[in-house]
Amino acid sequence: AALVKGEMFMSPYMSTMSKIGRNKMRPLVSSIKHYSKTPVLDVRSRIWLPPTSARGRDPFRARHAASCLQADPLRGRRSFSTASGEGESSREEESFDYVIVGAGSAGCVLANRLTESGNHSVLLIEYGGSDVQDPRSIFIHMPTCLAIPMNMKKYNWFFESEPEPGLGGRRLHCPRGKVIGGSSSINGMVFVRGNARDFDHWEEEHGAREWSFRHCLPYFKKMETWRETNDPDWRGQDGPLTVCNGPVVNPLYRAFIDAGIEAGYGATQDYNGYRQEGFGKMAMTVKDGVRASTANAFLRPAKGRKNLKIVSNALVKKVVLEGKKAVGIKYKVGNVEKQARARRETILSAGAVGSPHLLQLSGVGDSSHLSSIGVETCHHLPGVGQNLQDHLELLLQYRCKQPVSLYDHLNIIGKLRIGIQWILTRKGLGATNHMEAAGFIRSDAGIEYPDIQYHFMPVAASYDGNSVVEGHGFQAHCGPMRSKSRGHILARTRNVQDHPKILFNYLTHDQDKEEWRKVVRLTREIIAQPAMDPFRGEEISPGAQVLSDQDIDEAVRQKVESAYHPCGTCKMGKGNQFDVVDSHLRVHGLQNLRVVDSSIMPRITNGNLNGPTIMIAEKAADLILGKSPLPPVEHVPWVEPRWRDRQREGQPARALASTS
Repeated sequence: AALVKGEMFMSPYMSTMSKIGRNKMRPLVSSIKHYSKTPVLDVRSRIWLPPTSARGRDPFRARHAASCLQADPLRGRRSFSTASGEGESSREEESFDYVIVGAGSAGCVLANRLTESGNHSVLLIEYGGSDVQDPRSIFIHMPTCLAIPMNMKKYNWFFESEPEPGLGGRRLHCPRGKVIGGSSSINGMVFVRGNARDFDHWEEEHGAREWSFRHCLPYFKKMETWRETNDPDWRGQDGPLTVCNGPVVNPLYRAFIDAGIEAGYGATQDYNGYRQEGFGKMAMTVKDGVRASTANAFLRPAKGRKNLKIVSNALVKKVVLEGKKAVGIKYKVGNVEKQARARRETILSAGAVGSPHLLQLSGVGDSSHLSSIGVETCHHLPGVGQNLQDHLELLLQYRCKQPVSLYDHLNIIGKLRIGIQWILTRKGLGATNHMEAAGFIRSDAGIEYPDIQYHFMPVAASYDGNSVVEGHGFQAHCGPMRSKSRGHILARTRNVQDHPKILFNYLTHDQDKEEWRKVVRLTREIIAQPAMDPFRGEEISPGAQVLSDQDIDEAVRQKVESAYHPCGTCKMGKGNQFDVVDSHLRVHGLQNLRVVDSSIMPRITNGNLNGPTIMIAEKAADLILGKSPLPPVEHVPWVEPRWRDRQREGQPARALASTS
């Protein structure tokens, strides 16, 4: 433990899960930190680190020019020892062809693709720091530790919603990545493209020309290397992003998949391929046991290019507009005010929260709101910050009758074993996100494609790792995928460091309650199937006593949490009142300004959003460079033939009567 400064063993499994374990580790960690006054061997890079006193107060912050490279702790990858401003020239302005704001899921992709030819200079600017230089960054790269960076202010913006009226005034956590790689460096690594009809809806209902599935599929294939099946019609074979299934060793995963099939929903061999509907293995963005963030997959291979400059620890204050033309950005590094000029375009990839917030502070948004916070309106665009959407999820938790869950690994010795095995081999429980079984179902007849998603975990614990049920258990993460509730994001003040007001308006549409009642009852029916009989104990949460519509409504209101999928706040469309960007992702009414991230989604897709966000960036890169788009693919995905008159394709082995 001393070799890695001890900290990682405070909790190599999902942050956390035992606060008692953390308390027991504190004396050990304190003693390890005491001995950090002497040189230590960093086993990640096999190099000697000098004593703390020699390294200074902040030893891992880069103090050199943006092109400086050094050995990456994760087996030779290049690290981003980018310019952080300290010791840098206080030059007022630099000029680039493209300026990208945000080195996250979309920004890293754009930085790679726009510099690929060597013909264009790019500045990639990020408020967070490196994803490798701090010893704690090991938590980013070990998949099992996904909840740790999500709970660290170093890596997470820690946004929070306003009191949500539909949730009894509760405020929900809205984590967004504040590090190279953005949210792809702190998310759960679940890979879901979304259903083909999601993208068709963008084009058919919102006028997002050439964003139908047939136009998006080539970019999904371009971005990925799918390691499980040879299916070139549907899956990519040589893209930068590695996607794989988990090993599905724990018997609870197989039992859950079998239970879904017994309930009449059928099986899917690959929900990102020909058939989404049904139950099967869940895909994750992990390569050889290490998180495949966009920093690892896209940015690191581009890091050595002379035409790419990466500036981290830099706070972008506004987009600079000259009339109706974007010409660059103003930003701040430490106490130094700087400006970067974009000869061709400025591209916002700051995410569903950051991009609309920056537009508003730049004078682009609803004029009445801008004047209320003292920002001069440069361009009235009322849709900026509107159309906010998210997924909610509820954990249906059960006792497990057999000692096969992950609970036995949550003690200190179990965590230590996981950590050591991962450091030495990149294998074992440390190399998975533990969400290895999935399901996509329709909540009712007449619904064309799945509107409920399942993640399954062989442990009973909160997603963020802050609570764990004592004893063996398991849980199904479940929730509706297409809520009609809409919220907004509004700048609170003219100060960019003041978090914006975020109001999702969860559960405020009349349809929301009915959808959740179906989710709870259908999930219970799945868990009640014979395949779960050897394992299913009592229902822990929301509890077997929660039966009536009113009881379910109240349980959902009190227990539901965000799935961390905000989107839609710079809506793509043909130019209606609340559209912000056109089909080329150009901001309506302005020149040389685009938005490329999940904020452009007209309607949320039916699953996790990291995959479609990366696809958006891949497609956007061709649009920005003026390339001919990849030819559309005419593959037709599976749809239940009788979706109009039946909710599932088969009959459940064990049906449960609805209780109202």
